[in-house]
Amino acid sequence: MKVGLYFGTFNPIHIGHLIIANHIVENSNLDQVWMVVTPHNPLKKKTGLLEDYHRLQMVHLATEGYDKIMPSDIEFKLQQPNYTVNTLAHLHEKFPKHTFSLIMGEDNLKSLKKWKNYEVIVKDYDLYVYPRISTDVIPQEFVNHPNIHKITAPIIELSSTFIRNSIKDKKNIRPMLDTKVWEYIDHNLFYRK
Repeated sequence: MKVGLYFGTFNPIHIGHLIIANHIVENSNLDQVWMVVTPHNPLKKKTGLLEDYHRLQMVHLATEGYDKIMPSDIEFKLQQPNYTVNTLAHLHEKFPKHTFSLIMGEDNLKSLKKWKNYEVIVKDYDLYVYPRISTDVIPQEFVNHPNIHKITAPIIELSSTFIRNSIKDKKNIRPMLDTKVWEYIDHNLFYRK
């Protein structure tokens, strides 16, 4: 089985995440996309991050209606902070018959050299890169790389930070979230402060 790994803190998961995941699984050779909920991204601050359980629950709610998109808590069981190269090694050991690829935004590709053992990732795994609006330049070694596949996907400029700030400011952001995710956030009074 060919699995695309879409990593994120998903704080919260929003329709932009779902649009990208669905577009890629429907327009590539991948059989499934796993939404890998990251306990903590080592390149980001942890402030304002909901507990792992709540973020995973929102990913479960958001992906219920999608046969090819699955939530994953694989990183919850690994040493923190989480490094993608370690997660990939663990998945390879746990699911030896699966072929794993990474799904990332173009902004992440531009900063990939900051990742632990990025050379191993680029050498051993396919990367499916979706467009993002940003001014940074893609490093020359990643241009025309045989394992890096640029995907023509909708450009979604929607962020979890924007959603959290909008909720705090008492703005209606319901169209940006799966209905069940919105209800879960509203019921638990998340992101109000």
